[in-house]
Parts: sequence; C-alpha cells; structure tokens
Amino acid sequence: MKRPEVKSFFDAATYTFSHVVWDPETRAAAVIDSVLDYDAASGRTRRNSADAIVAFVREAGLRTEWAIDTHVHADHLSAAPYIRAQLGGKLGIGEHVRTVQDTFGKLFGAGDEFARDGSQFDHLFRDGERYAIGRIEAQALYTPGHTPACMTHVIGDAAFVGDTLFMPDYGTARCDFPGGDARLLYRSIRRIFELADETRLFLCHDYKAPGRDAFVCETTVGAQRRDNIHVRDGIDEEAFARMRSARDATLAMPALILPSVQVNMRAGHLPPAESNGIRYLKIPLDTL
Repeated sequence: MKRPEVKSFFDAATYTFSHVVWDPETRAAAVIDSVLDYDAASGRTRRNSADAIVAFVREAGLRTEWAIDTHVHADHLSAAPYIRAQLGGKLGIGEHVRTVQDTFGKLFGAGDEFARDGSQFDHLFRDGERYAIGRIEAQALYTPGHTPACMTHVIGDAAFVGDTLFMPDYGTARCDFPGGDARLLYRSIRRIFELADETRLFLCHDYKAPGRDAFVCETTVGAQRRDNIHVRDGIDEEAFARMRSARDATLAMPALILPSVQVNMRAGHLPPAESNGIRYLKIPLDTL
C-alpha cells in the first residue's frame, strides 16, 4: 500500500490538528480539517492558522485537489472555503451533512434561504466511495456516532478519523450532540479497527492526557486496539455505551459550538450579511 506524506498543524486555541496529505510522486494533496481563527469576545475572524497551511502547500510545490472536513465541527470554524480560494481544489464532506443541516438549520432559524441539501459543498462523499490523491488510492468510510455526518478518510496507509478517536490515553469522542449515538460510535470504531494494525491514524484533536508532555495527533490501529482506555479490544458495546453516556453527562458544551456549527453547516461560509452589510451569528437561548 502506498504511503502518503503528511504534515500536521496544531491550533492551540481549539486543540485542533489540521493535516496536509499528499502523494510524493505527483504532488497532489488534500487539506483536512482546516481552522478559521475566531475570537468569541470580539466576533472577529482571522486566517493565521489557514495561512500557515497555505504557505506550506505553496513552498512544498503541492497541488491541492481537496479541502475536506471529516464532519461538521462543533469546536472550531472551518477554513475550507479560504483554502479553496487560495489553493484550488474541491470542498468535500460526507453526504449525511444534510441531516446536520436540517437539525441545526431549524435550531438557528436559518430560514428558507439556507439550503439543507449539502449544495454548499462541491462534493458529498458516500460510504465506501473510492477516489484518489494523485496516484494514491483513497476511500471514504461512514463512521457516525460523534455526529450523524462523520467520515473517516483512508488514504494509502493513513486514515483521518476526525473526532471519532483520540489518542489511546485519552479515549473517544463525546456522543451527546444532536444525532450522536454511543452505540453507533462503538460500531464505527470497530469498523476502523478492521483496518491493518499498522495503518497510521491521524486525529483531529488532542487534549494531552495527564502525565503526557506533548500534544500528539498520530497513532496506529494496533495501538488503539491494544491501549485505548475507552474502546480497546475486550470492551464490548454495552460497557462502552454505559461509560460514554455517563462521561458525556459531566461535560460542558464546547466553547465555540454555537458559532462553529452555524458556519460549518454552511461549508465554512459565514452567514449572509443583513441589510446593514454586517453578518451575524445567532445565540439560541435556553435551548441547548
């Protein structure tokens, strides 16, 4: 199996890893889970994180074919449209983004002008769909549970799992967002565990478990099966669902969930400007 090159970028403000993955032979590349900087106090966006990716891609002489989000993130704003504008390529996400758009379109009162058919994206990946990055074979796998639209992208010997898994010493993603399901997450993870043990897994987040000095975003299927504190081999679905539900009940809402979902359900585009030329985000009160 061909081995793509991967360069990861860490956004400390949101504990997010973005990845550039490319075919070293053809220089074709994809940018996965990019970050648009957002200051909640001022409501201002910046592109520092995305610009670091853009600079690297240009300096490395890569040709961007895709700007992919593994799911509709609830903890950071996507910079995918900016990446496309600067580097080219197509915006991609899983086809079940439509479910997320329907749920949150209603929550945020987005109105009839907000399409709920995924048309804001250039491509909606289907479960099992095969594509390529240059000459490296890739496949999109539907891995819901954290959200209804989560996908894992297997590119050569590397898999980009979004929030589905964290490092083995930290565990797994929460399942208490609308449409989340702990049992589905367990089954999705077991599907990932069917990949070869040596498959490299690239994660979207790390929160640095106690006792570990550095933030890390790369592990393997074998390491996860052996050591993941929530879902290693020998832990069954019932035990996992019980643990995950109890743990989720103790968690606060992500700090940026309200701005993030409103932007990311629009493929990273900001809401349309109102009659005064200003764009606004909505805050639903006493709802979540």
